[in-house]
Amino acid sequence: MSMMTRLSPALIRLVAAPLLGLSLAACASTEEAPYVERPVETIYSEAAAAMDEERYKEAARLFDEVERQHPYSQWATRAQLMAAYAHYQALAYDDAIIALDRFIQLHPGSDDIAYAYYMKGLCYYEQITDVGRDQRITQQALDALGEVTRRFPESPYSRDAALKIDLTNDHLAGKEMEIGRYYLRQGHQNAAIGRFRTVIERYQTTSHVPEALHRLTEAYLALGVVDEAQAAAAVLGHNFPGSEWYVDSYALLVDANVRPESSSKSWISRAWASVF
Repeated sequence: MSMMTRLSPALIRLVAAPLLGLSLAACASTEEAPYVERPVETIYSEAAAAMDEERYKEAARLFDEVERQHPYSQWATRAQLMAAYAHYQALAYDDAIIALDRFIQLHPGSDDIAYAYYMKGLCYYEQITDVGRDQRITQQALDALGEVTRRFPESPYSRDAALKIDLTNDHLAGKEMEIGRYYLRQGHQNAAIGRFRTVIERYQTTSHVPEALHRLTEAYLALGVVDEAQAAAAVLGHNFPGSEWYVDSYALLVDANVRPESSSKSWISRAWASVF
């Protein structure tokens, strides 16, 4: 007979009770560490060391602790921004954005405010996915980076923000092109034209414009709207004469027994002239 079978139920309860108490006490101690106030320099140094060692989650926690224990110290404001940066480094973008929004709201006159806006833009920008997915994050990146160039045009972050805006616009234009090509393959020319028009009217400086003009030529010819097809090909030939897309558009017009012809009345010509 084993030792366990010889123990009476009462004795088992007596042995188990203190063990259960110890277990509960251990759980309680892990849920919330006791508050121990420490010098602000000590906490900040520990947070900086955690950053150097790439322990970003721990660093964010310690920077938050700086503000929690010493909210009115000169270290607290810097710690707020560093906590956001630690979250960013940990790829915890949502946490970083929350921290940055809080910093922007509390410290609009800070010397680091331009950097805070720029970091927020980066948090959205680095979440941009392929053009086959929803582009809500892409639009948020565009809006946030636009804030940097509008509010702080002379800041050291404005140039990089402008470059990323161009890349983001190219990404959004690519999404419109993907949808437009799908509609065109399905024979929904009017829906396709709407997408290609968006590229021409809103994303004229992107790399997708030559193809958009060619696809418009193709879609308008399929609908029998020859004037618009000619205008699209004319704008394509004038601005991108060496493009493979112009070669393809010209071949489509030749097959349809028409030629590229400028049309000042076309919306395409007007849209293009409005920028150039």
